[in-house]
This record gives sequence, structure tokens and C-alpha cells, in this order.
Amino acid sequence: MRPTTPTSEEASAERRSGWRTIRRVSPYLWPEDQPWVKRRVVLALLALVVGKIIAVVTPILYKQAVDALAGEGVSPLMLGAVGLTVAYGMARLLSNGFQQLRDAVFAAVGQRALRALALETFTHIHRLSMRYHLTRKTGGLSRIIERGVKGVDFLLRFLLFSIGPLVLELLMIAGILFFLFDVWYLAVIVLTIAVYVWFTFAVTEWRVKLRREMNDQDTDANQKAIDSLLNFETVKYFGAEAREARRYDRAMERYESAALKTAYSLAFLNFGQAFLITAGLVVVMVMAAIGVERGLLTVGDFVMVNAYMIQITMPLNFLGTVYREIRQSLVDMGEMFDLLEQPAEVSDKPGANVLNVQGGEVELRDVHFGYDPERMILKGVSLKVAAGETVAIVGSSGSGKSTIGRLLFRFYDVNSGAVLIDGQDLRDVTQVSLHDAIGVVPQDTVLFNDTIRYNIAYGRDGATEAEIVQAARDAQIHDFIQRLPDGYDTQVGERGLKLSGGEKQRVGIARTLLKNPPILLLDEATSALDTETEQEIQGALARAAEGRTVLTIAHRLSTVADADRIIVLEDGHIVEEGTHTDLLSRKGRYWGLWQRQASEREAAA
Repeated sequence: MRPTTPTSEEASAERRSGWRTIRRVSPYLWPEDQPWVKRRVVLALLALVVGKIIAVVTPILYKQAVDALAGEGVSPLMLGAVGLTVAYGMARLLSNGFQQLRDAVFAAVGQRALRALALETFTHIHRLSMRYHLTRKTGGLSRIIERGVKGVDFLLRFLLFSIGPLVLELLMIAGILFFLFDVWYLAVIVLTIAVYVWFTFAVTEWRVKLRREMNDQDTDANQKAIDSLLNFETVKYFGAEAREARRYDRAMERYESAALKTAYSLAFLNFGQAFLITAGLVVVMVMAAIGVERGLLTVGDFVMVNAYMIQITMPLNFLGTVYREIRQSLVDMGEMFDLLEQPAEVSDKPGANVLNVQGGEVELRDVHFGYDPERMILKGVSLKVAAGETVAIVGSSGSGKSTIGRLLFRFYDVNSGAVLIDGQDLRDVTQVSLHDAIGVVPQDTVLFNDTIRYNIAYGRDGATEAEIVQAARDAQIHDFIQRLPDGYDTQVGERGLKLSGGEKQRVGIARTLLKNPPILLLDEATSALDTETEQEIQGALARAAEGRTVLTIAHRLSTVADADRIIVLEDGHIVEEGTHTDLLSRKGRYWGLWQRQASEREAAA
């Protein structure tokens, strides 16, 4: 296997990505607002320098101990062989001690950086638009974050404590060999290091591509596994366990192939490094042996040269690993910083005001919107819902009903027109205050894999036990919870799968009631339920709607017959508007939908 040289454009892109990552990480290493971090970094660097100086001096003590034992001269330290041996041992201990001190002092800096960057990434992901999350796959996203955050501590630690210290140690050893021996020793060492570094960097650059391919396959396999597990019920319904296993195995097969290439290239790199280091070591040791035979060097000098060569060999071997891991960390963190630089499609404008809800009037003013600019969903919709009014939006699939709910919550911004609450354009207010003002009960309530208490309490941070229980009572689920062995501490399972559809909806309603918002959005909240359960939920929803502005998006018309007003959407336009009785009497689009659903109910009966 021969290393391939990347093209100039690829290499330039890699360098730009690497420098960008280092620039992004450096503020965590030297934050302007946290002087304690700077002090720790300086102290760690001091411990590093002192430790390296002691490490470089240690072989000299070893040489003098050997010369004392061989009777070749007197130590400048006026110590005997035993004293020099003890001094040698103490020097090694101190060198290790300062290294451990350096790591201990720096640990808090690395962990703080890891925590801060992890929080920044997590927060940013929640700021990204609904459009972004709909196009990303959870498994792949979580693996990118995991690898990127893990790379922070490694990059900070080894960039600061490996590359710089290695160069410092090599320069000091080269200087000692030059002054104590002659220029040929230095020339051999410099040539060995130069060839070693070139070989290591060239092969590692090649391996980075292989490693990236392995990461891509790893992400793909992990994403398929998570996707399959999240759809556990669907897999069971279709008896697709073997199919899913084959799909996962094909992904793992591609990962296996990429991983093998990475392992083979690592073996090639390790052998090449060992060959170059051994060649340099043998040449220098032969030169020293000839010097001893000619009486130009002592046995202690021979031993010292050997000690220095071994001392050079260890960090050089480490250089290969460190450079490789740093490059990999840069790749992993580059993917994470790509994520951090992903712009939020919907963001607060500078100086945005807090939404001031006075009654809860909702208005759509000539709204045009499409998820794709080439395909508009809403085509000039104008609608006003008075404070305290219950308005239902109905229509066939694809007419734009649920889109109105997403625009009200500002998951997207309109292409033209405006959505307003109490006369305030949603683009002029903060998203936090907007979300606080609206409670949503969706068609499929998704619960956290935690207790029923936690899921209800999610409606309002800091809610008391009495408030949680009252919300459950109002949603008509308290009695059911009391009958459970663990009561409110019952675990609901992944996405709430341990509860039935009606039970999940009641928990969702309780959560929204606890939030106590002035505006309530019911997005087909009962369409996935059976008729009996739907009637029970409708009672809970009716109580939840009392005193609030309610916007109901419905497919099943029987659920909105009591609404103050019904809006009929068709192909992005409002085609009818009125009460249930008025619309039936017109025998228009609403009447047609009602007759069709009545026929379906009769056929089902």
C-alpha cells in the first residue's frame, strides 16, 4: 500500500478546516472573562518546561554513574556511583511528577472547555429550524456531536502538551549532542527526525481520508440502528426483523471494509516509523561505539547517546499517534463546527420585544407560504380569531391546515404577509415569549422516556406536586394514574410507548393545562383515537379551552361541530367560513366533506 498525495484543493480545504477548528477552540483555552483558566494554563506550562528540563538532564546523570562504575573520571557533582544512581532515580521521579502535576492542573481547563462546547452545541441544535431537523437523521446527528465533543479535551491537551513540548525536547537534546559530541551526531539525528516526520505526516494524511470514510460508515450504521429501534413497533408489525438485521449488517459490512483499510494502513505506518527510528538509532550507536573503541568517548558517553536516542524515539513514536489523533480530532470537530455554523432559519431580530398578550387575538394577514419556493402551500390566507373565540380549520389533506399551526408557533417565517397576536407581528417578538403564550396538543403526543410526573411537569418548570395533580385531574387522567402500581412515578417508555394513544393524549393535555397558555392550538389532537376515546378526550379538551383563544386543526369534522366558527381550506385558499349549521345549509365544500365522512362512518358501522 502506497500513500496517495491529496490534491492541492483538498489539502487547502483540510488546512482551512483545521485552522478554523483551532481558532474556534482557542477561546476555550484562553477565555478573557475567566482569569483562573489562564492561571491554570500558565502553571501547567511551567510544570511542563521544568519537567522537560529535568528529563533532558537525566541521561547525563546516567552517564556519570556508568563512568564512576567504570573508573573513568570523577563526577562534577562529587557523588559516587551510588549517589549518582540515586540522583538519576530522583530525576526520573521528578520528571514524572511534574508531568502528572501538569495534567492535574490542566484537567479543569479541559473539562470546562468540553462542557462549554457541549452546551453550546446542544443549545444551537435546539435553535435550528424545524426544516433542518426534518432533513437530519437523529442517529447521525448524535454521533457527530459525540465525536466532536470528545475531541475537544484531546485537542486542547495534546496540542498544548505534545507538539510544543516535543519540539522543545528535541531541540534541547540536539543541542546537548552537538556540544558534547560533534556535528555528525546532530546531522544523523536531524536527518532521521526529518524523514520520520515527513513519512508520518504523509501517511497520516492518507489515513485521515480512510478514517473519514470509516466515520461516515459508522455514522450510517448507527443511524440505521437508531432508526430501526425507534420504529420497533413498525418492524414487528411487518415481521421485518430479518430485513432490518440485513440492512444493518450491510451497513456494518461497509464499516468493516473501511475499518480494515484503516487497520492495514496503521500497520504500514507503524512499521515504517519503527524502521526509520531503528535505522537512525543504529547509525548513531555505531558512531558512538567507534568513538569508544578509539578512546574518544567513554562507556558512559555510549550509554548516554543510547539513552538520548531512546528518549527521542519515545516522543517521536508518540508524535505519530498524536498527529494522527489531532488530525482525526480536527476532522470530528470540523463536522461539529459545521453544525454550529449552520444558520438558524428562524431567529429573533435585534431588539425583539417580549410578546404582550392582552386577550389572545390571532390574525393571519394575506399570508403566502411554501416549504419549497416552487410550491406554495398557503396562497393569500387572511383570518382573524378573536380573543376567547374557538375557530376550527378543516379541509382535505394538503390544504395547508397544519401549516397554519406551524406558522403560528413560528417554526417557519411566512414568505409574505404577516401572522400577528394582539396586533404584534410574530417576527418582531422573541420566540421564547411567543412559545410561552401558546399551548399545543398535537395529533401524536410524544413523551420523554421518564415518569408520568416528569412529563406532566414539563408543562411548567418548577410546578408543585399539587399543580401537577390538578392538571391531571382536569385532563381526566388522575384516576388512571392512581390505579398504576407506581402512580405518578410510572415510567412511560421510549416516546411514551407504554401508554395507549388516549392515555398519551391525556398526559399531553395535562401538560398543556399546567402551562396555562392564553392561546391553545389543537393540531388534529384526536384524529388518531377511536370514537369512544375521542369523546372522552373531547370533554377534556373542552375544559382546557375555557377562557382561551382556541385554534383547532381537524380532519374529523364531528370534533369541531361546536366551534364558534369553522374555516374551510382548499388548495391554500379559504373557500368557506361560518358555523357548522350555516356551512351545512350552503351545501358547499364543507357539506361535501361532511357527507363523505358520514358515509364512511355508516360503512364502518
